[in-house]
Amino acid sequence: MKTASRLTRLLAAVLPALLIAAAPAAQAAYPDKPIRLIVPFTAGGPTDAMARLVGEHLSTALGQAVVVDNRGGAGGTIATEAAAIAAPDGYTLFFATTGTMAINPSLYRGFKVNPIAAFEPIAPIASTQNVLVVTPALKVNSLAELIALAKQKPGMLTFGSAGNGSSNHISGELLKSVAQVDLTHVPYKGSAQALTDLLGGQISMMFDTVSNQVQYINSGKLKPLGVTGKTRSDALPNVPTVAEAGLAGYEVTIWFGLVAPKRTPDDITATLRQQLDKIMARPDVKAKLAALGAEPMTGSAQSFAKLIEDDTAKWGKVVKASGATVN
Repeated sequence: MKTASRLTRLLAAVLPALLIAAAPAAQAAYPDKPIRLIVPFTAGGPTDAMARLVGEHLSTALGQAVVVDNRGGAGGTIATEAAAIAAPDGYTLFFATTGTMAINPSLYRGFKVNPIAAFEPIAPIASTQNVLVVTPALKVNSLAELIALAKQKPGMLTFGSAGNGSSNHISGELLKSVAQVDLTHVPYKGSAQALTDLLGGQISMMFDTVSNQVQYINSGKLKPLGVTGKTRSDALPNVPTVAEAGLAGYEVTIWFGLVAPKRTPDDITATLRQQLDKIMARPDVKAKLAALGAEPMTGSAQSFAKLIEDDTAKWGKVVKASGATVN
């Protein structure tokens, strides 16, 4: 009995101290170590530049390093799969794109991830749009004239892209679907090769990012027929949207956003969303995004989730209609 009583008194004296010592570890504020940001493309491209811009400001805001982890290859599927199996603790984030979240599930036969089920949307970050350009030799001055020519010569007009499933490819496939025309897709290993052949007259047209095409449009080497977004581009204010040019219902907006593995705690995603809203409102960030041909986006996790779901359905239909697949 004396031994039991002595043990009880000892526990009563020691236990509070043990609980106090353990409390800071259990209640450590997020983040208390570096965060890994997986980017689905190699270093040096516009997606990487955007991710590093966001990562730099997040690092400052959160007081921890945000380390960019470039996982290029297979159209972003490698990075998507790596991010999907990471621990849902807020220390691995994924820089998602329209392609990785909404196009690849329909395009890649061996894709192992359902992005809607695998990820927790945090917030959209930015969006870009493409512009449809043709060579002056094609002798068309408007989208209506291009469509008329394509109907006169089914299958004869060609459009280049950076490869199957790229934003320039799906922009062309949507044009075919909405305008009911037959165009021949010519995939390249990157936009640069497609642009070289377009300038050389080997292909008829191309959709490409506004930032890539402004210099060729301004110099008269290429002729713009329409931008693909909901609104006109600030860089090309005199170029109508494709919808304005007569193709109602046409829109291609390429977005970028931050997601985390499913079951990441709500308080962590809320902290990240709050900081992202502040970052996207900064004038210097807006200016740097504009230099990349992008505009900042904001929105709730719910609206971002709906965007992902809507685009998955939209591009699933376009990919199916195109017959494009990647093994």
